[in-house]
Amino acid sequence: MLVYRALLHQQQLRILWVTIFSLYFYYKCAGIFWLLHVVIVIVDYNLAHWIEQAPSKNRKKWLLVGSLVLNLGMLAYFKYTNYFAELLNAAADCSLGPWDILLPAGISFFTFQSLSYTIDVYRGELKALDSILDYAFFVTFFPQMVAGPIVRAADFLPQINRVPFVSREDFGRAVFLICTGLFKKAVISDYISANFVDRVFDSPLQYSGLENLFAVYGYAIQIYCDFSGYSDMAIGLALLMGFHFPINFNAPYQSKSVTEFWRRWHISLSTWLRDYLYIPLGGNKKGKIRTYINLMLTMLLGGLWHGAATRFIIWGGLHGLALAIERWIKQVYPHSPGLLRKALGALLTFHFVCFCWIFFRAQDLDTVYAMISQIWYNFEPQIFSEFLDGYAPVIFWVGLGYILHVLPVSWDQAVQNTITKTPLVFKACIIVLIAALVLQVKSADVQPFIYFQF
Repeated sequence: MLVYRALLHQQQLRILWVTIFSLYFYYKCAGIFWLLHVVIVIVDYNLAHWIEQAPSKNRKKWLLVGSLVLNLGMLAYFKYTNYFAELLNAAADCSLGPWDILLPAGISFFTFQSLSYTIDVYRGELKALDSILDYAFFVTFFPQMVAGPIVRAADFLPQINRVPFVSREDFGRAVFLICTGLFKKAVISDYISANFVDRVFDSPLQYSGLENLFAVYGYAIQIYCDFSGYSDMAIGLALLMGFHFPINFNAPYQSKSVTEFWRRWHISLSTWLRDYLYIPLGGNKKGKIRTYINLMLTMLLGGLWHGAATRFIIWGGLHGLALAIERWIKQVYPHSPGLLRKALGALLTFHFVCFCWIFFRAQDLDTVYAMISQIWYNFEPQIFSEFLDGYAPVIFWVGLGYILHVLPVSWDQAVQNTITKTPLVFKACIIVLIAALVLQVKSADVQPFIYFQF
């Protein structure tokens, strides 16, 4: 950051410095796979130029196919080779694999990010860059490289060639986001995970239905704090460097429908799937039945994007089915719901999302069945008082996570404004206090970010 500030008015040196650091950052995270970024940069940069200069629509299309084959091919090889081999083994009674294929961290994020560039150039919505260094800076920018948010080329590229400026308000917001993100991840999420959620999901039959149910509620706030915490820190770090990213989470558990949930959860992915998959499939422009099919296909592929396992596909399929049903209900009953129906919608949406999280988090479908069976057949409400006594710290952090989640946006803004107005020394004290709290609460083992595996 010191070198970055020193090079603030030396555009090419500043971009080169950040790009080199970003590649080093990824090397420390994924070893030799930093070369994947080099391949993507060289190939997609040139393909975008050829697409822009191609004399015919057909030639443009085939060049875009080349970009799709490169990015999705890498994704398919690293992420899905063993899964497809497993399916083939089951279908054809053969014995392919499994092969020892290491999944590079964040590959789903930087491949989708690069694809947004070549697709937008193909559509004529973006001009191809003249500098390969600018493109390398975009693809490798370290704050969001390994776990998002997925930043669109159209949003990021115009910010590269201006002198970065961090206002007092930007600096205050960055400190606020980094501190709250760190608190959500390293305090709330990690404590819940290490002290309760992981234990129950690893051996659901050793716990009562009440404990299994609370583990599901715990995981819902754990994954939110984990992933939104990373996004907050990434957005805050980028802001300290003068780059503005759109928000990636907007209090998703306050949603009154599954449709609204996907407008608030992992916004960068849901909008990417909408613009580059759902709409090209036809969106809602080809009739009701086709709309339902497009929704289901988009969410099934969204589930597969998250991981090479049948449970992820089921997770995506459940959300796709819910989106289709909600669209049908809205067409049959177009009037706005009243207050009671909104409250009921919020309650049903939250529990539906929590039910789907079981498929997302469980190690396999046997674990899913075991958890649901324990909750349904072995609930044991009579142990509730013992449960409260035995898990008081976990209940406190889960409760605090949900309380912070449902606080009005105006409260967040008020705290952010207060931090902005304070002297620099006070901001430093806040960071030190958050760091000290993390050191006191953190578990012995490092808890990796959940979305690093994607």
